[in-house]
Amino acid sequence: MGDPKAIFKLLTKTYPHATCELDFKNPLQLVVASVLSAQCTDKRVNQVTPALFKKYKTAKDFAGANTRELENLIFQTGF
Repeated sequence: MGDPKAIFKLLTKTYPHATCELDFKNPLQLVVASVLSAQCTDKRVNQVTPALFKKYKTAKDFAGANTRELENLIFQTGF
């Protein structure tokens, strides 16, 4: 599959000015924001995620979330 460090080095050399438009503070938030961005724009995700990340801080929080509450928080992203 490839060495992740080598892949990272190649990508940063090839795309030195690449940035991520999603707002996140840790890897979990990046994964959640990335999944949500598959359904809508990054701008919309950045509008929705502050409240989402305030309520759910860990993977365990997401796993134990009330489905209806979670759906309401992410509804605007197309879910």
